[in-house]
Amino acid sequence: MSSTDVRATAPTSEPDPGAGQYPDRTPLRAAVEAAVATVRRNAAAFGARYPDSTTRENVYPLRPATAEFAEGANRDWTTSFWPGMQWRAVELTGDTELRGAAMAHAADFARRVHAGEDLDTHDLGFLYTLSCVDAWRLAGDEAARDAALAAADHLMTRFLPSAGIVQAWGDLSDPAQRGRTIVDSLMNMPLLTWATEVTGDERYADVVARHVVQVRTHLLRDDDSTFHTFYWDPVSGEPLRGATEQGAGDDSCWARGQAWGIFGFALHHRTSGDPESLRASQRCADYFLAHLPADGVPFWDLVYTDGSQAPRDSSAAAIAVCGLLELASVLPDADRAAAYDAAARRMLAALVTGYTPARHQRADALLLHAVYDAPKGKGVDEGCLWGDYYYLEALTRLTLPGWVSPWWPAAPAVPTRDTVTDAVLPDTDGGNA
Repeated sequence: MSSTDVRATAPTSEPDPGAGQYPDRTPLRAAVEAAVATVRRNAAAFGARYPDSTTRENVYPLRPATAEFAEGANRDWTTSFWPGMQWRAVELTGDTELRGAAMAHAADFARRVHAGEDLDTHDLGFLYTLSCVDAWRLAGDEAARDAALAAADHLMTRFLPSAGIVQAWGDLSDPAQRGRTIVDSLMNMPLLTWATEVTGDERYADVVARHVVQVRTHLLRDDDSTFHTFYWDPVSGEPLRGATEQGAGDDSCWARGQAWGIFGFALHHRTSGDPESLRASQRCADYFLAHLPADGVPFWDLVYTDGSQAPRDSSAAAIAVCGLLELASVLPDADRAAAYDAAARRMLAALVTGYTPARHQRADALLLHAVYDAPKGKGVDEGCLWGDYYYLEALTRLTLPGWVSPWWPAAPAVPTRDTVTDAVLPDTDGGNA
């Protein structure tokens, strides 16, 4: 069944948000205004329903129907990036309509977890941090708090004690799904950290500690690249092999996975103070930065270099910007922190100038030219929900003084430095794609 295009009647051109109104605005502020304008339009167009994970020719269709779910239903791992963008826009603008939309989505996520709908995934961290933890943090919604704790409890059922890992995908009654984790899993750990803070129950934090050590030990290779996936014997816990699902090969370095490593390990260091996680984040960052093409936006796998015709992945760049800013904020070495901060700003500048829709384009993604799953031909050279979310998070980090991340613990375990906000983006070549 083809998905409905709810934006079919959208205008094919938009005025420059703020043109003539903000003569002194920086390129960063202009990018925020354009992004928030798109979030507002999309919230009005989709209402209570959810777009698909990726665009089709740069426009989001409704999430396709399945045998179990209606078109536009709250299913799969990417739907929370939608209210996540709404919450970031609320923080940036105070928009009450977007706040209402985000709260309505939080209620739907509460319904989803209590109904037990489509929960067989470690991505409950993504799903409930950006929907319900945000609703609790920013609006004091008790039902959202309870839903996020229910999601954390469900995530705990995926922990495999013999291997010390939170298992990635699928119904764990199926032996084929057991004993596997992926590098993305690092970004699902903040939900468990939050659960310990809220309840005082250390079980959640203990699982985080064991899981991160295993990811750090087995998914981070000696050359500082990462495996996408890794398998353990589910009975003995013996580590078996690394592999990929979305990279160019088992031994290549999937760009988005490397970006998850930068961000996830830095977040764990902020939470735990573990110096090995700080070092792991730096190793991921240095490898990522050393394997970028000239414009600073990675190909979908870091095996590709300048001159390749392989697609870029703007979503990997957006995640990496957030990860590099996170790393810079927790790194004690001021000079190295400044270097990572500068690299993040250059990469964000490249996204703003070369990977956002031009004003005349018919597009409702914040970022163009992302890749979901190249080996399967899925979402190649399109916008995607997570790329849009992390692009807006990066803009929020750099324009909203004192911003508090939904991924952060309430009490960091290490000293942190504030991000300098409202800086002018560095010059880059090129224009909007």
